[in-house]
This record gives sequence, C-alpha cells and structure tokens, in this order.
Amino acid sequence: MPVLVTRPGQQGHELCQQLSKVGINSYHQPLIEIQPSEQLLGLELILAQFDIIIAVSQHAASVTDTYLTQSGQNWPTNATYLAVGQKTAHVLSNATQQKVHYPQVSDSEHLLQLASLQSIANRKVLILRGNGGRELIFNTLVERGALVTYREVYKRQNLAFRSDLLVPLWQNEQIDQLVITSSGQLSYFMSQLTDDHKNWLFTLHLYVPSERIAQQAREIGFQAVTNTFSASNKVLLAALRPSETGP
Repeated sequence: MPVLVTRPGQQGHELCQQLSKVGINSYHQPLIEIQPSEQLLGLELILAQFDIIIAVSQHAASVTDTYLTQSGQNWPTNATYLAVGQKTAHVLSNATQQKVHYPQVSDSEHLLQLASLQSIANRKVLILRGNGGRELIFNTLVERGALVTYREVYKRQNLAFRSDLLVPLWQNEQIDQLVITSSGQLSYFMSQLTDDHKNWLFTLHLYVPSERIAQQAREIGFQAVTNTFSASNKVLLAALRPSETGP
C-alpha cells in the first residue's frame, strides 16, 4: 500500500520518513514551495495595533516569526492569538510565547465558532495567510463588525513536474494511496494530468485534511476519500497506517 505524498517541503519529507519507520513505502512529490512574501515588509511596524491575530497555517506562523526575528522584533504580548488548527497553534504559541486558541476541527467554520470571535465589533483583527484563501474568515468577521486586515506573509509557487514520466512510475510502483493537504494543490495536480492519468488517479484512496477539500475531490471524480480533519503529520500517519491486528 505505497503512498504518494504531495505535502511540500520539510513536512512532506518528515511524513515520508515516518511512514518508512512503520513499514509503508512512500514517494514524495511536492506540488508547491513556500516563499516569504513582499507583504512581510513593514509588518513589524503595525503588528502591535491589532487586538486579535489569526494564523491560518503553520507557514503563516513560522514565516512571520522568522521575519520578526531577523528584524529584531518581538510578537505583541497584548493581542489575542488564534490558529485554524492544533499544529498551527503549537507553532504560533512557540513563536509568540503566548496562549493560542484553536478549534478542535481544523477549518474556518469551526474557528469562527470560537468565543474569542463572537463579540468583536470595532476590534482590529489581522489574518496572516498565504497568497489567497480563507475568505470565509475575513467576510464573516467583517459582518460581525470587526476591522479586518489581510497580510499575505508567504506565497505558494507551483512546482513543475513531468506527469508523462512520473505517472507511469507511480503506476509501476502500485501506489494506491494519495495525500493532498490543500485545495490549491489538488486543483494544480489535476491540471497537470491527462484524462487517462486522471482516471488512474481516481482509483487511489485520497486523504485530505478538511471536508471542504474532500467534497471538492468527490466532485471531480475521486471515489475513496478520507477526511482526516487535520493536516498534522501525526494524524495523517495514523490514518494511513493499517490497524494492527493479530492473534
């Protein structure tokens, strides 16, 4: 039951290492790379103005922290910090040395149910994100009367790959499971495949971290889709690892 892991960078590499340790073969084919964005510039000058700071991903927290460290600046201590998921909250808490609130289900809908985001009229909210995404958070908080600002602190760059060479290789290796951790990666992956390649891909068991991505996958043709409700490697590993049964 080999696994194709498309998660980018070090996180994808680490997931493959963890799979290897439990006897599962995997192949790492990152679809994007993460780079700091120009919108980081000057962030240290305005960060203290916000009442609430939200990180939508681990990259948003880590890239911002690296920039602040290089700028010789600290995170504000008087802001309320929130994160979309537990892993992002862990990264943000380590960076800020502050308590970070997060929902048990790692998505925008459940984040918006947190008590910290209910009575927020005229409160200043900063959303740290990549290039695009999470409009539901922005729109809902604006509707609740908050003064919301986006800051795209990192950008995703699609990585070119030779599907004409790689798909036959994956087929030869009998890959039957696939990990994709974002809607953008799923869309980009599908755009690079021929119809024949897509038909093969739809036979794989797909693992995604949210119901929104799961629904997107079903709509385009995937039959076996598992929503892990988290993009953390620990949760993904547990989902991919076969249940250990024996005499």
